[in-house]
Formats: sequence, structure tokens, C-alpha cells
Amino acid sequence: MGHDHDHNRVFHGLTPAELWHHFGHITEIARPSGKEERMAEYVIQHAKALGLTWERDAVGNLVVRVPASPGREKAPTIVLQGHLDMVCEKDPASPYDPEQGRIHVVKDGDWLTAEGTTLGADNGIAIATMLALAGDKAVKHGPLELLMTIDEETGMTGAQGLDPKLLAGRMMINLDSEDEGILFVGCAGGRDVKHTFKAARSAAPSGWVALQVTVGGLKGGHSGLEINSNRLNAIRALARALNAGGQAAPFRIAAIDGGNKRNAIPRDAKAVVFVEAAGEAAFRAGVEAARKELAEHYKGLDDGLKLAVGSPESAAAASGGAFAEADSRRLVDLLRATPTGVVAMSMDIKGLVESSTNLGVITTTGDTVEIANLARSSNAPALQDIVDQLLAVARLAGVEATDLGGYPGWKPDMSSRSLAATKRTFEKLYGKVPEITAIHAGLECGLIGDRVPGMDMVSFGPDIRGVHAPGEKVHAASAGRFYDLLGAVLDELSA
Repeated sequence: MGHDHDHNRVFHGLTPAELWHHFGHITEIARPSGKEERMAEYVIQHAKALGLTWERDAVGNLVVRVPASPGREKAPTIVLQGHLDMVCEKDPASPYDPEQGRIHVVKDGDWLTAEGTTLGADNGIAIATMLALAGDKAVKHGPLELLMTIDEETGMTGAQGLDPKLLAGRMMINLDSEDEGILFVGCAGGRDVKHTFKAARSAAPSGWVALQVTVGGLKGGHSGLEINSNRLNAIRALARALNAGGQAAPFRIAAIDGGNKRNAIPRDAKAVVFVEAAGEAAFRAGVEAARKELAEHYKGLDDGLKLAVGSPESAAAASGGAFAEADSRRLVDLLRATPTGVVAMSMDIKGLVESSTNLGVITTTGDTVEIANLARSSNAPALQDIVDQLLAVARLAGVEATDLGGYPGWKPDMSSRSLAATKRTFEKLYGKVPEITAIHAGLECGLIGDRVPGMDMVSFGPDIRGVHAPGEKVHAASAGRFYDLLGAVLDELSA
């Protein structure tokens, strides 16, 4: 049985046929981030077949220009936007591999999924939708610019380096959302701030004992989407324990490590400390008191907390000496004073976090301790304020701080014209009101809005689940409705 035959069988009877025709072809094209050439070539061939013009910028973003339907020439130019790359993940045993353009699509009830790999519906459905629309005479629209960016999944370098001269349109519909019935109108920008603590180390005096304080069993989570769950930050918990132990007996830190990703709430952390033998029992009692306090504080939020004092896992950790008492206290004070968690809620959208910051990772290497913080906000001045706060805390603690930069957010504009048209159209089509929200994480809209000032944006998409991992699936009928909604919005905006 030939490959095409196979695909026809999976996509047979799905509407609109043209969308699924293109999606079938797209699943056969290798398109990992940074290697989108074959995907761009497929789009260009289709544009040529339809007699459309296209252009690319220096970083490789592609725009296909679609002239207006007869009688709609005077309508404003609308930009439709998606990305060419996909996350290529596979189960180790799978014979299929997206990096090689080998995706085996299977139907699972009302869903399409891929056997043992990611499907690439994120964002292949958007590309297939744009290509189908470009040739669909039944859809009435003004002039369109189909913007397809590169490298969205690993660095958003396409959106970051977008040449604004590519686009005449100042209204954009981003097609990279994954929840039918929800319109996205904003996203958070992010900034990384690194704290670098350096101090002299010396051997612990004789009669001091090496101990390891370990925090574990916490839930953690995504530092954007789950920051409002008020879970316990393991690094923060460790600092609280060291502070409590240290009030009972002098201590010196030999090493402190925790967390593993700057954009994840840390679940584990540990410190190797030296304590005077005479004060060991008092130190342990202090840590135990902190454990009880934390368990009460986070009851119902993070009940799995494990906080224990034992011997160091490796003798090496204790052999390289330790920071002096005053420096050790200063480091604990820094960790206790650094903001982490929700900073402010949105005034526009109920229940949405506007600003937050995450004390994500701490690592000790010799006489240096590095601390990674990731601040987020959909409001640019608010984001700057958090960065300034992180720099100020560092100055007070006498440590070096580096603003590593980041990416801009997209502030919700409830008076947006594209939002109003999409909402009206949705209500007309489905007789119900769509949910309007923003996401406390990064989307390309923030970067594109920054590159093209005055861009009025909205984002919506079909139901796609489990993206970035094998098992990713798209709801077939939902993708069809997404196509219809998009066509109706374009009609409305050009009427």
C-alpha cells in the first residue's frame, strides 16, 4: 500500500478537503526548528501554482501575498501568521521519525494523531489552512499576507528578526492557539536576571560537622502557566530552613544547589553546611521547626514536602571548604529577599496573572554561586519594575547581577478591531460568546508587535492536545470549524 493511498485513507471524507490535502503533504516534510527549507519550498511551489507572489527576509521568514477577492480590493490588508517548524519528538522504539519527515498519521475516533511521534499539528494546521485559503474562491477577503516564521519552537528567532518591511498589513490573526472557543489577546514578555555570588572559602574549623539539608517532594510546574497555583519553591524552602537552623547555631555553607530550568518552579534543592558540633542538635531542631511551619503554610497546596537533615551525599562536597559565616548569612538573606511567585494580577482579564517572577535555579561551582531568575509580564513597565527589583536586591546583598534581556510581551487591547470582528463572527456562527483571555507565557505576537508597531492582533485555533510530545493530536471537526471561522472573520473584516 503506497504512502499517498494510506494518507488518503486517513484524511478521506474530512473537510475542508484542501486543508487536509495540504496537511497530509506537510506531515511528509522534515521541518525541525532551524531546518525549514523544504517546508518553505513546498509553500513557494504552491504559491507559484496559484500565481501568487512571495518574499523572504534575511532570517528566512516567508510571506505569500494573496490579492483581494473581486470587490474587496479597498479592504485593509490582513496578516495571517503561523510557523514553519515543529517539535520533532519520538518514542525510542518507534520506526517513525519527524526529523526525517516520517510521520504516520492515524485516526483515533474524532482525533488525528501520529504513531509514536509528534504530529506537527502545531503549527502544520495553520500552514495547511493558509494554503487552502489562498486558493479558496468561496472565501471573501481583502488583500492577505500569509506570514510563516521560522524557528518558533526553539528560539523564536524568526519573529525576533522579522523584517517589518515584509508587511503592509497592520491587523494580524495568529493561528498558533490550541483551544477552540477561546480568543487570545495577550501574552507575557520575559526577562532573565542572573545573580552571581562570589566569596572566599576556607576550611571549616576542627570540631565542625558537615550536614546536608535536602528539600524534595514538591509539585513544581511551569513558571508561567502554573505560577498562580502558589506552590512552594524548593530554593525558597531551603533558604527558610537554613535561616531557622542558623538562628539556633552558627553555620557555614559549602554548597547550595536546586532547580533545573529557569522556567520551571523548582521541586528539589539541597545545601551542604558546616555546623559547630556543640550546636548540631539546635541546628537540626531549627530546621525541623521550619519544616512544620512550611507544612502548615503550604497545606493543601504542596503536601508532598520532604525536608531532612543528614550526612552529605559525597565527601567531596564537604572537602572544598566553605563560605564564612557572614557570607553564608548574606547568601541566605538574598534567597529569602528575592521575589518569587505572582507579583500582580491582570486588571483586564479576571484570573490572569499579569506579572510574576521565578527564582528558578541555583548552582555552586567553587567560590561562585549562580542564581537564575525569570520575570514575566504582559505589561512592559511592570516587567522593567521587577527587573529593577531583582537588581536592587543584588545591590543590597553585595552580589553581581546581570540583566540577560528577553522578549517583549503583548498587552491585551480590549478595544482591538480584530478582536471585535472575531468575537462578532464567532457569536453569529455558533450562537455563543467565546472566552477571551491571555496567556502568562510567550507567544510570537509579542515579538511581532514589537517589530511592527501598531499591529492589531488576535490569536485563535482548533483543538490540539499534547503538543511537543508523542501522542499530540488534533480534533478533525474542530480544524474544519476553525477554517470556517477564519473565512467568516476575513469576510467580516473586508465587508
